[in-house]
Amino acid sequence: MALPILPNAAARRLFLDRHGLLGAPRRRGTGALLDDLGFVQVDSVLTLARAHDLILWSRSPAHRPADLGAEVRGRRAFEHWTHDAAVIPMAFWPHWRHRFERDRARLDARWDAWQGPGFRAEIDRTLAHVAANGPTLSGELARGPRVPPGWWNWHPGKVALEYLWRVGELSVSHRQGFQKAYDLTERVVPEAVRAARPDLEETVGWAAGAALDRLGFATPGEVAAFWDLLTPEEAQAWARGALARGEVEEVAVEGADGRLRRSLARPGVREEAAALPEPSDRLRLLSPFDPALRDRARAERLWGFRYRIEIYVPASRRVFGYYVFPLLEGTRLVGRAEVVAMGGAVVLRALWPEPGLRWGKGRTDRLLAELERVAALAGAGRVECAPGWLRPPQVAP
Repeated sequence: MALPILPNAAARRLFLDRHGLLGAPRRRGTGALLDDLGFVQVDSVLTLARAHDLILWSRSPAHRPADLGAEVRGRRAFEHWTHDAAVIPMAFWPHWRHRFERDRARLDARWDAWQGPGFRAEIDRTLAHVAANGPTLSGELARGPRVPPGWWNWHPGKVALEYLWRVGELSVSHRQGFQKAYDLTERVVPEAVRAARPDLEETVGWAAGAALDRLGFATPGEVAAFWDLLTPEEAQAWARGALARGEVEEVAVEGADGRLRRSLARPGVREEAAALPEPSDRLRLLSPFDPALRDRARAERLWGFRYRIEIYVPASRRVFGYYVFPLLEGTRLVGRAEVVAMGGAVVLRALWPEPGLRWGKGRTDRLLAELERVAALAGAGRVECAPGWLRPPQVAP
């Protein structure tokens, strides 16, 4: 029997609505946005605004950089891992208990070999230091010769802090600048939250259902990857049970190329998508790590938009720029732009329209209006355009 089809236009509209990007941005509290999205990825790159701030600002123009930190300091949110480092509503913390135990088993097998025989003693010393001294920055535990900066080029105290954080014994109390301050979990996570101990079956049901509700439609693999709390096997087993109970149904989601992909959705999702309002015509500058785009394969299927970040690509080999921002117009991804904040200005260095799309004055005006708005987030007073900023369309690598 043929599956009911969710057309591509309806799938885009539904997906953007679930991600708070279909209608015009409106003033929302940071906590409410976190609940809606499920989490916000935290990233250190700063060319215009931090990724997490741009994600929240894209949905609520009143957002400012201090707001997310206030959620963590206020114990309304916590920092840990989904597919990457993220800020997550505190109410979800009990479901991370299973992540902590799985991470412990994985890290015990790998990090002992990485760090050598003194690693366990370093963990004990680090835990004792935090217990006695409270919130601790990694630099406070550095000993011996200075370690050159770099990914994973950590001194032993930093490794121990990260291990204890990953396994749930420490939590991020707050950030100082962009450095994490670690404290005992019992002093960070409220007692009522720590008291909850869902079993694995409860966590699987919650994680799968909450992922599907935020995605609108998904394969079991996409459900598992959303929080990165479940194994593919757990997601598959949940899907079989949810289908048998009538909690979900199968639909064929049409991609940008017309191909159909078997997916799960809540009953009535096609009717819900058909009833959604017309999208805002605002042109939006999105973070490369926006929840609507972080699954690059899914974004490519839905929009035909291929995005690969080129931070680690040598400058001579980049097709676009070091850090470029996707541009959303209505339900279309229409281009990508290299934009930086420097010298008190937001500077449009380059823009590449998508192949086959004409970039005219109307789109330029809407883009400049968006850059005027984002200048407030970036702390800039004006917008400038570099000579030759409008580039010919390029095929993404």
